Amino acid sequence: MIAVGLAGWGDHDSLYPGRTAAKDKLKAYAGQFSVVEMDSSFYAVQPPDRMARYAEETPAGFRFVVKAYQGMTGHLRGKPYYEKDSEMYSAFRDSLAPLREAGKLAAALFQYPPWFDCTLENVRLLRETKKRMEGFPCAIEFRHQSWFEAEYREKTLAFMRDAGWIHSVCDEPQAGIGSVPVVPVATTADLTLVRMHGRNVGGWNQSGNANWREVRYLYDYSLDELSEWQERVRGLLGQCSAVAVIFNNNSGGHAAGNAKQFMKLLGLPVQEPPLEEHPEQLDLFNL
Repeated sequence: MIAVGLAGWGDHDSLYPGRTAAKDKLKAYAGQFSVVEMDSSFYAVQPPDRMARYAEETPAGFRFVVKAYQGMTGHLRGKPYYEKDSEMYSAFRDSLAPLREAGKLAAALFQYPPWFDCTLENVRLLRETKKRMEGFPCAIEFRHQSWFEAEYREKTLAFMRDAGWIHSVCDEPQAGIGSVPVVPVATTADLTLVRMHGRNVGGWNQSGNANWREVRYLYDYSLDELSEWQERVRGLLGQCSAVAVIFNNNSGGHAAGNAKQFMKLLGLPVQEPPLEEHPEQLDLFNL
């Protein structure tokens, strides 16, 4: 099974009629895609009742990839919200529970920063994290090249298999030590995650600039580039039972269009957004 979706559901203007209220966007999104990545959870652990509502608003078969809270992956700057790590993980597990119980949790995504390199200390941290998340499907995404250098590539993949980490395979700019190569290898039997970040080499390492988030994911995939992934995804499907592909290249609004192009390449049904309804205009001369 192949599922295709986007990072977030609120910022993709092409998916919604002009007057779609924010509270109605998830339902409209779920009529067009079968998976979504939730990124609000990175900034704050979401309340369980909100997650339960998301589960209720989406159809059977719909799945969520929930990004791990920033305090768990070394991104947090400033005063921590939680006094203890145990409290933080407990809150995150409680948040995920309604989705898991509804059968709608694809994975919790632990995306580590570009400075999280392949060291014994970090491997131990990953083991501890996976232990804390026992019972929940967890995907891991690296942003430091050392994990997939020739010396460690097979050891990294073996570690992920042994620990039960779902592999988040990346398409991203090849821009030095803070980016990883394409490694289309499944590490669990149930799922592989693919995240399409674009290939904006010039904008990838510009985190010091005020508008870096607008530039980093500014990319429009060509048909040839999407065709490369058509074969890779089918290859991954030969290694596991499901592949979830998330398009994250939305700085310029390209993610939704690229995702639907990709679905067509894969032969998946594509649902277009409903046409915007316009109120019938009053005919002043026919009263």
